[in-house]
Amino acid sequence: MKKKALAMVLVGTLSAGLLAACGDASAPASGSSEAATAAATEAAAETATAASTASAEASTGDFYEPTDADGIEDWVTEAGLTGDGQAPDWSAYDSLISDIYTDTDLADRDAKMHQAETMLMATGAIVPLYYYNDLYLENTSWTGNYANVFGTKFFQTSLKDGKPADVMKINLASEPDHLDPQLNSSADGAALATAAFVGLYTYDADGNVVPALADGDPTISDDGTEYTVKMKSGLKWSDGSDLNAEDIVNSWKRAVDPTTGSDYAYLFSVFDGYGDGTNPDINVQATDDTTITFKLTAPCPYMMGLLAFPVFMPVPEEAFGSDSWANEAGFVSDGPYTLKSWTHNESMVYVKNPNYYDAANVSVDELDFMLSADDTAILAAYQSGDIDYADTVPTGEIQNLKDGDDFHIIPNLGTYYVGFNVNSPMFEGKTVAQAAAMRRALGLLIDRQYIVDTIGQTEQKVATSFIPYSMSNGNGGEFKSTDDYAFPADDGYYKDYSVAPDQNMAEAIKLLEYAGYQFDDNNMLSADTPITINYLTNEGTGHEGVAQAIQQDLSTIGVQMNISVEDWQTFINDRKQGNYDVARQGWLADYDDPINMLEMYQSSSGNNDQQLGK
Repeated sequence: MKKKALAMVLVGTLSAGLLAACGDASAPASGSSEAATAAATEAAAETATAASTASAEASTGDFYEPTDADGIEDWVTEAGLTGDGQAPDWSAYDSLISDIYTDTDLADRDAKMHQAETMLMATGAIVPLYYYNDLYLENTSWTGNYANVFGTKFFQTSLKDGKPADVMKINLASEPDHLDPQLNSSADGAALATAAFVGLYTYDADGNVVPALADGDPTISDDGTEYTVKMKSGLKWSDGSDLNAEDIVNSWKRAVDPTTGSDYAYLFSVFDGYGDGTNPDINVQATDDTTITFKLTAPCPYMMGLLAFPVFMPVPEEAFGSDSWANEAGFVSDGPYTLKSWTHNESMVYVKNPNYYDAANVSVDELDFMLSADDTAILAAYQSGDIDYADTVPTGEIQNLKDGDDFHIIPNLGTYYVGFNVNSPMFEGKTVAQAAAMRRALGLLIDRQYIVDTIGQTEQKVATSFIPYSMSNGNGGEFKSTDDYAFPADDGYYKDYSVAPDQNMAEAIKLLEYAGYQFDDNNMLSADTPITINYLTNEGTGHEGVAQAIQQDLSTIGVQMNISVEDWQTFINDRKQGNYDVARQGWLADYDDPINMLEMYQSSSGNNDQQLGK
């Protein structure tokens, strides 16, 4: 999920993307219901074969350190990238993701996911910088709220001085793009969604998926594809009307309806009847007021994580056929709070929902949100006592604050990265291989360790691949285990500039020369073949600091990089529509399985900001 404020490291805590952990075949998924996960993964594991060597073969390759034109082309073509213009033909990637969805051989599935990451990284369109952690300030009188590794924050159990409280004042980010849980794609939006809505399942303070509207774990067929979920009886919407199984079914069908425009519709692709998403008719039904049944195309080891994700939350009748029903306060919801008032770009007030199924355990009556991306103003509000919780800190203040009892660092499962628009005019006239070589060359020049040390300042881990180092592989191990797979550069696809500056510089120049650029004797771009790019980011001292660091890195060979800073809503929409050359990106996993980091780059995905296949 996209993170707005740049997690731990930058100025704030990014999500963003702007939207977060699941499990393996032999043990309950982290954040999963034990019984449900065991049933689903056991069915899949029965058909698993010995570990495949396919991904090791696909992941190795000296072509990642090319020494001549043929080697550079191999770097792209051996990863399966072809095409007549500047952007690669993405149909092979789409087919590979479809195969992964239906593969019940977990070792083979793992190998295919490595192959998919190799293909994605070979485009050069994804330049990982660091793996997320999350930082926030919270007044020490407050306890009880919690967050999961996907960046979603839960405030309904907050206590002040150990007791229930009237009001908690919070800053998560600026004006949200969507409050509709089926349209949201940002981490701050997910936190707001969990304040107003709840689905069949949710997360507890230990990161486990637990029943919410559901009355216990699902019943799962022996082959792991048919689920039956019983709901609690007597459930209500915030207006007092009945909430039943039909509401769940209708909401899920709304989420996959192409006219709804949900960026996360593809999460339903594991359902029977989803097809290619153009005319989905997912196999889900309400057999009575409290019983939901649905069928999958293959066992899904991360199904419980999906059922706790916002796009699976029910929405009220007023949402159907409307794209503006949640644009103002007063809409019907089913979560711990309802939105009482909303002064756009300034504040939001959520009040306790007496019809929430677990209202007795909601310990704070009102949540007041300050809407701002100005981290200096946010810190001032926190220090003056105007807010109790700040999800961002100015980069220049981190060292002054990090030893305080109110300064917190928590783990996230996600990656902060730079993304290229593969259809940008900056690649016009280039072949697929030349355009990919350009992107990789620029990525090689970035000093990630410097960014972590001077901007992040909270011990983030330098990223050498898109998929986070701690993510599981869905088959009982870690995806990035080098015992099973050989990566092109140590445990990933890049040696950081801080580790091998001379090597990276030399390789970057070779790549750019292959793409048609000339250099003088001082390894500076010739005035005859200049490179000028525009880097797009949203507001925040951290994000802007990263942009400035990259600007300096690229200038070492004469690349001119201009920086454009936009407000959050404008930024995410420009990025989504491909109105940019290069942009800062962030993705917090939605569940703990590598497919979540890979499926977002299908041609049909609403989260495919790099415009691959578009």
